[in-house]
Order: sequence, then structure tokens, then C-alpha cells
Amino acid sequence: MEPKSVVLVHALRTSSTMWRGQRELLESRGHHVHTPDLPGHGARMGERFTVAGAVETIHDAVTRADEESDGGAFLVGLSLGGYLATHYAGLEPRRIRGMLLASCGTQPYRVALEAWRLAAKVIARFPDRGRALNDFAVRLAVRDPELAQDVLRGGIALDVMDDVLREFATLDVRGSLARIDAPVWFVNGQWDHFRIEERRALRAARNGRLVRVVGANHLVNLSRPGVFNRVLLTALEQS
Repeated sequence: MEPKSVVLVHALRTSSTMWRGQRELLESRGHHVHTPDLPGHGARMGERFTVAGAVETIHDAVTRADEESDGGAFLVGLSLGGYLATHYAGLEPRRIRGMLLASCGTQPYRVALEAWRLAAKVIARFPDRGRALNDFAVRLAVRDPELAQDVLRGGIALDVMDDVLREFATLDVRGSLARIDAPVWFVNGQWDHFRIEERRALRAARNGRLVRVVGANHLVNLSRPGVFNRVLLTALEQS
């Protein structure tokens, strides 16, 4: 396979370190890989999160990736990263050869977002602001200790929840998908609660394909990394 450029966009509260396994795999195959930290996350934890700032971050990474290979970047996003990648790609025509969107198949409805905001505000009042609860959930979802550490290594963005959930009320996932010309692979874990509307997302895409990973949860790239990596390489090869 000819070298291609890949942009990997991380999930909520995590950072670019969650992609270590995929980054190493892709680079071992000669591909160029970009793993930006979103505003308020990782190395940018002191910043406020905004959708506009996230779009700018993704655009900068896609632009750099496009300069490295012909045909544009291959854009990958998981959960928060998948929603933002969808929004970015649907705003206007982009130089994107293909997309893999994981764990982001359901429209973020305002009622659900407000309920989640309320719960996040309660957890933020814990003495550790919810860090122990977050780390427990990560280790429960990711049984491999090394992969769980990949999630935690870049720091946990405990202060972004309210900004993210408020801003997400502006997103129109299916509307964005309908405007994307590039092929889109939807990859969801069997036990992921965010895949409830995956069929509606698939129908909205102009050129979509759905892959459901048996036994995987929301963190599909870490709970079933072998299967996820095979799907990623296949999607990249066919793009």
C-alpha cells in the first residue's frame, strides 16, 4: 500500500495518547500519522473547549496531512473526535480521501445533553472532581493495563464536560453526513450505547459502510484493538 496520511482525533476527556497502538501500527506500514490534541485536552488542557476551536485544530492537522501525500487525508475520529470530524467534513468540501467514524452513531439530543451536564456537575463536586471514577471506568472498559494506561497517560480533561455538552447541542450529525462525499466507515462496538441510531447515520451518508465489532464497548479501538486495526487498514487501503 502506498504511504498515506492519517489524522486520528481522540475521545472526550482523553488525549492523543489513546491512539498509541494505531499510530505505531500505521507508522510501521509507512503512513504519516497526525494525532492532535483538541482544545481543553492533553497538552492543551488549560484552554477552553469550543467546537470552532476543535474545527480549527482538525483543519490544521488535515492541511498538514494533505501536504504529505496525494489525494488528501484519511480522517479518523472516536466518540467526541468522531462527532467533530463529521461536523468538520460536513461544513464545506474538504480534501479528505475517506473517514472512519467510531462510537458516534447517535445524534446528540439536547435533552440527553442537559441530563449529562447535570450529572457531570454533580461529579465535579467530588473531592477529586471525579478522577477516580473516570479511571475506574477506563480500566473496566479496557482490560489490557497497557492500553488503559494509553488513555490515562496524556491526562484526563475533567474540566471540559460542561463546555463540550453545551456546544454539542449545535451539531447536526446526519445533516453533516449527508454533505460528505468521501467514503465513510462507521465502526461501533457491540456493547456501545452510542450506536443506537447507527442505521440512521448509515442511511444519511452518501457512501457509507457499517462495521459492528463483536464484544467491543465504546472504546472500540482499545477493547478490541486487533479487529479495529484490521478494519482501519482495510478502510485505508480502499480509500
